[in-house]
Amino acid sequence: MGQIPALISDLAVILCTASLVTLIFKKMKQPIVLGYIVAGILTGSAVSVLPTVSDMTGVKIWADIGVIFLLFALGLEFSFKKLFKIGGTAIITTMTITAGMMTSGYFVGSLMEWSHMDSLFLGGMISISSTMIVFKALTDLGLRNKHFAGIVLGVLVVEDLVAVVLMVLLSTMAVSHVVEGVEMIDSVLMLGAFLLFWSVMGIFLIPSLLRRVKHLLNDETLLVVALGLCLGMVMLADKAGFSAALGAFVMGSILAETVEAERVEYLIRPVKDLFGAIFFVSVGMMINPAMMIEYWVPILVITSTVVVGQLIWSTFGILLSGQPLRVAIESGFALTQIGEFAFIIAGLGVSLHVTSDFLYPVVVAVSVITTFMTPYMIRLADPVYLFIEKRLPNRWKLFLERYSTEHSSIHNSSHWRKLLIALFRMVITYAVLSVFFIFLFFQYVSPLLTEKIPGVFGSWLSLILILVTISPFLRAIMVKKNHSEEYKQLWVESQSNRVLLLSLILLRIALCIFIIMYVVTKLIVITIGIGLFITLGIILLLILSQHLKQHSINLEKRFLKNFMAREDEEERKSPIKKEYRSHLLTRSLHLSQFEVFQASPSIGKTLKELNFRQVCSVSIVTIIRGIQRINIPNGEERIYPFDKLVVAGTDADLIIFRSHIDRQIAISKEENLLESKEVVLKQFIIESNSMLVNQTIKDSNIRNFADCLVVGIERDGVSNMNPNSDTIFNANDLLWVVGEEDQLVKLYTSSQLIKQ
Repeated sequence: MGQIPALISDLAVILCTASLVTLIFKKMKQPIVLGYIVAGILTGSAVSVLPTVSDMTGVKIWADIGVIFLLFALGLEFSFKKLFKIGGTAIITTMTITAGMMTSGYFVGSLMEWSHMDSLFLGGMISISSTMIVFKALTDLGLRNKHFAGIVLGVLVVEDLVAVVLMVLLSTMAVSHVVEGVEMIDSVLMLGAFLLFWSVMGIFLIPSLLRRVKHLLNDETLLVVALGLCLGMVMLADKAGFSAALGAFVMGSILAETVEAERVEYLIRPVKDLFGAIFFVSVGMMINPAMMIEYWVPILVITSTVVVGQLIWSTFGILLSGQPLRVAIESGFALTQIGEFAFIIAGLGVSLHVTSDFLYPVVVAVSVITTFMTPYMIRLADPVYLFIEKRLPNRWKLFLERYSTEHSSIHNSSHWRKLLIALFRMVITYAVLSVFFIFLFFQYVSPLLTEKIPGVFGSWLSLILILVTISPFLRAIMVKKNHSEEYKQLWVESQSNRVLLLSLILLRIALCIFIIMYVVTKLIVITIGIGLFITLGIILLLILSQHLKQHSINLEKRFLKNFMAREDEEERKSPIKKEYRSHLLTRSLHLSQFEVFQASPSIGKTLKELNFRQVCSVSIVTIIRGIQRINIPNGEERIYPFDKLVVAGTDADLIIFRSHIDRQIAISKEENLLESKEVVLKQFIIESNSMLVNQTIKDSNIRNFADCLVVGIERDGVSNMNPNSDTIFNANDLLWVVGEEDQLVKLYTSSQLIKQ
């Protein structure tokens, strides 16, 4: 057999080293990501403690695939619907953190006399907290059910999207060397249009496709389909001039809206873990320990900037969004680290050759330090809050409480506001879809048609195909929301409203006229007057066509069905229904779910007997029992094994409830352990004077008398296993009896006169 390729030998070195180091880190209860980085340092060329890789080009390819699958997995956990649901708190906080940390990072880099691009990339690296590390820390500390944890995870969801956008913007800046101006605005608009178009088209097409082939999707085929879709979107993103990571993230967010999302996430996890491990090991390979020692001062400065900056900006952002001071401080302390996106952005700078060699190891060192600090920072939040709360002037406390209360009570009931927001979303979405389809037609379809059908006929055929494709979108822009409740209410309220409402309709019609005029004049050589006449005719046809109206409604229904498919499925299975969630005071009271274990002493008792409301200050609002749902159960409802209890309470009350349940289970287990006795198998011979002779097993009453069970009878060399209850005992029968030791002794010494 010939020598194995360097790619395989390098992979063996990477995985063998990574497995050894991560096992040690797992034993030490440290994040595995840090183990991968240490493995990379050990196998890198700078440190020759272990066998090193021979072909870094091959490793870089593996690492690039790792970035793709990491972003794909993040997209599966993200979904744009989550962005709509998490509310203003996460969005306001993320925008505050990003602006503040970008500014802080650039300022610190400039103070250390780093280059403009180094400082800019540093700001991007320290702007994004680590979803992986925060999630693990909150889980390990048992804080996932606390109110601030929900806010923190919401912020991290938005930060994932911001990180992807930052990667695109930073790469654009690196290539064009432009930080502001028309070129940057064009890049942002192109990015937004790309995200919107492919998100809408993906949600419209992919869930329908998966539904149609669901009967063919076993684990293997679903994995192949998901990976194919991921890499297909990567190719589209690359074709559009964006990064591969953006395409992977977009496809992940599209699949996150499908019913198969959790299954895909489960199947993709081993692939993501494998290639992600190679990526993080490659991060460690680029670290030179000597360089980290040389730059220990910048490492400490940037670490301080991350901890202090994230603490200040996140706390301020959460306060700004209307949350109480305690929640803001708890959230701020939880976000004081950087992680996987810092490595990806740093790798982007290296691959584009726009950042200095020292920046990568410096940022990795900062990530390692802040990761180790995360659990301690989270524990420090409560003492810091109590310290501040005691020393905060009363007028400041009143101001914060008043601001928080007023912010939470604001209700967006303005009809104008609702109508304008709905119109803005609708017009932007359908306009982007129309423009993208026009671009695709001009780029690919029209040249092909004019080549096959030259002259006027080819141009008119192209025009008809484009207009047929975008007509549902144009009609929606002009007509949609003209019969909504807000529109009707505003129309009735005053005469002045009618002028503004009609103006909005005319503006939308004007936009459609501009789009159609552009297409018509681009394809057909005619005067502006004739072009305008044709355009107005098309507009009138679009508005009056009942067939097009129904087609537009069907398309929208299909999109909404796909968009809501996963939520509808989760709602059907969820123990917490929307109508109950919407009435909770989420600032202080929320719901959590607990499962009743088999060992729980609560089993068989009624809610009245358990009296959780008095003992733990919580209320049982729903009991899920198999497919049965008992909402607002009465006091006579009993608890059974594996019931899921949906409990309403404050953070503190839910913690007390959990500790109460755990304590009861622990006590019950201890009592059961002390009381339980081993069951053994014994042999007995029935003597001729035994009272069992000529009695059936049933009449002998062995089961009830000694809690023992006859499992076999041997007679004249013939065995009868599991004899029935009508079997008659004979003298000299050999019985096989199962029971507890003391019960068997009781049977032996009893009047049954069985000889052992």
